Amino acid sequence: MTKKNLLEELKYKVFQSGNPVFFYIGVNTIIYVAVALFGVTYFLAGNTHMLFLNYLSEYVAFPAALPKLPYRFYTILTYQFFHNDIFHVLFNMLWLFWMGRIFLDFLKPRQFHFVYLTGGVMGAIIYALAYNIFPAFASSVYAATIIGSSASVMAIAVATATLVPDYSISLMFIGNVKLKYLLMAYIVFDLISIASQNPGGSFAHLGGALLGFAYIKVLQGGTDLSKWLEPKPKLKVVKNDTPSKGGAKNKSTKVNQKDVDAVLDKVSKSGYDKLSKEEKEILFKASKD
Repeated sequence: MTKKNLLEELKYKVFQSGNPVFFYIGVNTIIYVAVALFGVTYFLAGNTHMLFLNYLSEYVAFPAALPKLPYRFYTILTYQFFHNDIFHVLFNMLWLFWMGRIFLDFLKPRQFHFVYLTGGVMGAIIYALAYNIFPAFASSVYAATIIGSSASVMAIAVATATLVPDYSISLMFIGNVKLKYLLMAYIVFDLISIASQNPGGSFAHLGGALLGFAYIKVLQGGTDLSKWLEPKPKLKVVKNDTPSKGGAKNKSTKVNQKDVDAVLDKVSKSGYDKLSKEEKEILFKASKD
């Protein structure tokens, strides 16, 4: 595969495939690499007293101090796409890839976008509330900021585990583990980590987890909070089927989209395990189209 073909394939997957997992992994990775490369230039230009990311954080990181929010309101979104170091972005993107693929097996891309972005927003809100409520952070609240997609990724992971809690994944050295147990362990770890060196990250994770859980529970109750993101259907001119040479009309081999949507709605409300054999077959055929 040539370099040009590789770049074209990556461009297609990230920006044209319509797969939100590839989109967010691509955007986060591109931003991280761009910031890291510019950081090298910044350092070589003689700015050895401060890392470029620390300088940039003044404009893109989400601040805990409430007086800063009126003129840094946009950071509730920008903070979700910047990372501290290579391991920060690597583990977040791996977690997003694993959980995101399962999420999209049962739910729609627009629901993924909604959970990812609002999960990051909720993470920032819980982070700011914690730093302004608890006395332990009184001396550091003005200088405190947060960056990273962890809250957004956590929202996707918890939403997936809430929707299909008995879905199992295989972990090295451990074997098959159900999502509900894996995410419960992750949440307990975050609660314990509040007293560590990164309490802000733990609060943001918990905020994202809360959003992911609440979204699925509301969805199972019959309300899809992401419905407003659904594009309006376009009018189409439909031609009558023309008979084939043998006189019979051509028939589409594709699964009816209405049937697929109905099955996905049932999964949202009742879970994959409640599907009949025929309904599972519809999902399987749709995934092959």
